This record gives sequence, C-alpha cells and structure tokens, in this order.
Amino acid sequence: MKKMIFGFIALLGLLASCSDKDIFILNGEIMNAGDLKKVLLYEGDAVVDSAFLNENDKFRFKRTAVEAKPYTLVIGSRSYMLVLGNGDRVDFKTDLNNASDEYTVSGSEISSRLQTLSAIRGEYQKAQNELQSEYETRLANNEDQAEVQKELLTRNEAILAETSEKTLQFANENRENLAGFYAMLSLFSLDPITYENELIQYADEARERFPNNSSVQFFANHMAELKPVSVGQKAPDFESLTPTGQPVRLSDFKGKYVLLDFWASWCAPCREENPNIVEQYHAYKDKGFTVLGVSLDNNQAAWLKAIKDDKLDWTQVSELKRWDSEAGMLYKITAIPASFLIDPDGVIIGKNLRGEALRAALAEHLGE
Repeated sequence: MKKMIFGFIALLGLLASCSDKDIFILNGEIMNAGDLKKVLLYEGDAVVDSAFLNENDKFRFKRTAVEAKPYTLVIGSRSYMLVLGNGDRVDFKTDLNNASDEYTVSGSEISSRLQTLSAIRGEYQKAQNELQSEYETRLANNEDQAEVQKELLTRNEAILAETSEKTLQFANENRENLAGFYAMLSLFSLDPITYENELIQYADEARERFPNNSSVQFFANHMAELKPVSVGQKAPDFESLTPTGQPVRLSDFKGKYVLLDFWASWCAPCREENPNIVEQYHAYKDKGFTVLGVSLDNNQAAWLKAIKDDKLDWTQVSELKRWDSEAGMLYKITAIPASFLIDPDGVIIGKNLRGEALRAALAEHLGE
C-alpha cells in the first residue's frame, strides 16, 4: 500500500512538472505601493489579465503563451515591457517611490534587455504628457492656439526624432536577438516613413534569423508588401479616370516630378493640407513639377465640389470606390492624406511630405 501511495505522489509530481512547461509565471513585488490594489497585463491594446496585490504587495500571473510574445505590465500610471513564453519563471520588482521608473527583472533574458527600450519609451511618453499639459495650460492663459500648436509641434518633432534614433540604436545593438525585433516594432510605430528602408532591411534579415516566430514572420511579410512602394523603388503604374471619364496613367507624367496625392473630400487633414499643395504646385509647375490627385471618394458630387472649393488645378482621378480603390490598394494606402514624390524617371524619392517638408523637397530638386 505504501508503495502505491508513493508511486501516486511521484506521478502527481511528474504531471505538475510537465504542466508547468505549458505556462509562464510572472511573480511581482511592488515597494511603496500605497493605495494600489491591482495590476494589469496587456497584450497589445487589450487587457488579458489582472492580479490583486496580497498583504505583502506581491502579485502573480500564470498564463499560456505557446511562443514568446510581448506583454505590457501596467502598474498605476507606469508601464513595463516584458516578453514571456511558456516555461518562463520571471521575477519582477519595482519601487513606486523611484521617480525614474527603474525596475529589476530576472528569468527572461529578452525582458532584461528590454529594460533599456522600456526606458526610452517611458521618456518619450513623459515628454508627450508634458507637451499636452503645457498646451492646455497655455490655451487656458489665452495664448494664440495656432502659435502654440506650431511651437509645440516643432518640439514634438525633435523629441520624436531623438526617440527614434535611440530606438534604432538599441535595435542594432540587439539585432541578433528578439529584443531587436521588438525595438523595430516600436520604431515602426514611431516613424515608419523616415526609417522605412531600415525596417525593410531588418525584416528581410529577421525572416531568416527567426523562422519559427510567427510575429517576426508576420512583420516580415508586411514589410515585404510595402517594399514595392518604398523610397528608391519604381513607382507602380496604374490607370484611373478623370471626372469626365478620360483614362489617365501615372506613366503619362514621366519626365516630370510628380506628387501622387491620395486624398478625399471627406478627409479633414487632406483638406487642411490642400492649400500647401496648391501653393507648391503654382510655385513649381513651370519647373517640371505636377500633381496627380487620387481621390478615395465614392460621391462624385462631393469630389467635384472639393476640387472646385480647394482650387485643385491639377489632374484628378478616382474610381469612386473609397478604400476599395485599385490605385489605393496598389500603393498600400491605409490612411490619408498619403503622398509619394516621384522623380522624372519614375522612382519614388519621398513619401508623405507635407507642409514645410514638401516645400523643402521641391526646393532641393527644382531650386527655389
């Protein structure tokens, strides 16, 4: 009888050991938690789990992740990047009295590496919050809204550029491990146009380096789809119809600099940018520059009215299919305004150039 009981206990231990490999465990401790009662675990933008603090301000998550994937641990107003997968036993610790958001993590090499990237993201979010607070304060003090927006936008662009460079540097330092991949995902969310070529090159490498990681493969496939319409590539040709039904091809404008402009009458940011395009069109149309507007409208009357109201004197085409526009799908348009600056040989030399950026690009290629 004793032998049978011993064997049964051993079997239970073996089963427990096997099942532990099918989950990850995240143990956490929060010093100076104050009134905090609960912490959240996010996967992407969705809360996938929550845990209450015990009497010692500790918590635990047990979940299944067939392959390592990124999570965000949210503690009050603070967030921390972690990569967790089945079999991981991770210990996390932070002190809420520490203003620098420092923390320690062990049991996951990638999560440990991501502390640097998490700090970069934290600094960026803090700067964003400070700009928003300053904006609200200055408007409350009756400062001119347009002037405040212009000044803060310039500062935000500088912050974005600095954050992007730090993120790229971290990604390059971790190019051969998954921390670099998550940094590239972060860079893609920050500034996918400026760093498009770096992202595409990385995706090509990562596809071979991490063949069994579905997230990497999904990212690599997405970047492969964008490659044909990236800077340095030949602009894909297409044909569409003018308001009078005349067929027009992009290749009809070969020999000129062309701004291929995707817009719509219902798109407020597009309409706000139109005066700038009108100004640049008239400044450079006699120097070898033109615009080809592709509308994602589905209402011809609204499209024609917008052309007239905004004084868009260049060639306009549309299939009147909104997001089902064949030209839009060819150029992977998922948001507007979107534009491509194409040189006389039909090569894409710029993307989404708006405001001062468009003027500067045209001045560079066509002279003041």
